[in-house]
Order: sequence, then C-alpha cells, then structure tokens
Amino acid sequence: MAGIINYVKESFEELKNNVSWTPWAEAQSLTVLVAVFSIIFSLAIWGVDSVFSEVIKAYFNWI
Repeated sequence: MAGIINYVKESFEELKNNVSWTPWAEAQSLTVLVAVFSIIFSLAIWGVDSVFSEVIKAYFNWI
C-alpha cells in the first residue's frame, strides 16, 4: 500500500514541477475553438444523415 501512495505523491510532484502547462487564456480559447468545431461538425453529420434518411425512405416507398 505504501508503494501506491508513494507513486501517487511522485506523480503529483512530477505534474507540478516537470510538465509545461498551457497558459490559462490559451487553454480557454482552444476549448472554445474545439467546442465550435464540434458543433459545426455535428450539424454537418446531422444534415448528411437527414438527407440519406430521406433518400432511403424515398427508395423504399418507390419499391
């Protein structure tokens, strides 16, 4: 059990001292950018799905 606790302590120490973190303002702007592109991409997928759904409905009604 002591090994696990030591591992967790060393992991946090490494995260605090050895990892270079993105500045907070840049992280926020990148988060907004990812959110916007995710919304745009999901709307594009929804549009293509809707078109294909209507095409398949029309095809099966035609048969």
